[in-house]
Amino acid sequence: MERAAIILAAGQGTRMKSGLPKVLHKVGGRAMLDWSIDLARRVGCSRIVTVVSPGSSALHDHVGNEVGPDCIAIQDPPLGTAHAVRAAEESLTDFNGDVIVLYGDTPLIPASAVEALFAKLDEGAAVGVLGFRAQEPGAYGRLVTSADGQLEAIVEAKDASSEQLKINFCNSGVMGARSDRLFRLLSQVGNDNQKGEYYLTDIVGIARAENTDCRSVTCEEQDVLGVNSRVELAEAERAFQQRRREELMRSGVTMTAPETVFFSHDTIIGPDVIIEPHVVFGPDVRVDTGATVRAFSHLEGAHVEEGAEIGPYARLRPGASIGQGAKIGNFVEVKKTRVGEGAKANHLAYLGDGEVGANANIGAGTIFCNYDGYLKYKTKIGDNAFIGSNSALVAPVSIGEGAIVGSGSVIVEDVSADALALGRGRQVEKAGWATDFRVRKAAEKKAR
Repeated sequence: MERAAIILAAGQGTRMKSGLPKVLHKVGGRAMLDWSIDLARRVGCSRIVTVVSPGSSALHDHVGNEVGPDCIAIQDPPLGTAHAVRAAEESLTDFNGDVIVLYGDTPLIPASAVEALFAKLDEGAAVGVLGFRAQEPGAYGRLVTSADGQLEAIVEAKDASSEQLKINFCNSGVMGARSDRLFRLLSQVGNDNQKGEYYLTDIVGIARAENTDCRSVTCEEQDVLGVNSRVELAEAERAFQQRRREELMRSGVTMTAPETVFFSHDTIIGPDVIIEPHVVFGPDVRVDTGATVRAFSHLEGAHVEEGAEIGPYARLRPGASIGQGAKIGNFVEVKKTRVGEGAKANHLAYLGDGEVGANANIGAGTIFCNYDGYLKYKTKIGDNAFIGSNSALVAPVSIGEGAIVGSGSVIVEDVSADALALGRGRQVEKAGWATDFRVRKAAEKKAR
């Protein structure tokens, strides 16, 4: 059976106190909406329709880039969740299959929960609802079920009886149904309530009144954590990070202080990697087997190969590629540079827009001078080359294999293989000059 997803993202998000649409705020380095889009793709949805409000060009542009402009539905004015889902009906007029309703502000729902919901539809349920056991049910809608597991109703907390309020099985808002049945049920939803809105939850009662089967599946409360404020955004981030840390440690990664390490949604870490405290992984980082990332390092858009060592206090920026067994030490920044196997830059260097050959040594204070204020240029260092401390390599420039650059040099021309290059003034010594200088200056100071 073909699958489609309707993602509700038309909420104003006023509690975020932000000019950025709520669903574009990030968890794990990825916009919350993109988590839902990715979820829909992972469960095999061939159609994804995102329902948005009319006023947010940033959100419209984002959805257009992610799933295409034809996959945007406008809810105007906002009249409740059922009304929002109906806004997607026109986009799915030619669709015949299962539909899942997701939300742009619930980034942590696992694919397994949605698959379980689809399975209920395959078993014949007219409507499937994702529920969770709440520690404090509070204002959540309650899922009322029968002894045989039939979902009888969704009761809002304000409308619940004292007995129903004791129920801790709560509604996540995520629902599924066959496309034709979904929109037929939605057409019967009224707005005779205090807010005058059309509620998606009402389709369960309508379906049961027709003696059709409604079923629920259960997930963890944390799975359906919704974000409506900066506080809840931080809670979602904390939940994501804790999950990812545990997943990686179970897969064979060592973290000495896991609570201080932060990952992006797409971070890939191989087995037997050691990660020391206070390390941050931005988007698009891969660290291969047996590498070590030492404390207080920041990696983004980088690939660290097997057995390499990074940090402490290192920064790898986008395009950094660190070869097997290479070492990038404290206060070394690497950007858009390939560092070859076994090469070393142990401290206080900037390697930008370059290539460093295998087993080359980059001395402390070395700078790739890659930018003239308008354009970037490339520095190439051959295998086994040695760059002395406090050298400035003015790109474009190439240092040949096995060449040595003397400390304190400014190199503006290519250096041949196995040559010694010196780019500094000749040292001059004047005997006794320092003594005469001190005597003269002391006299001047006394005279004043």
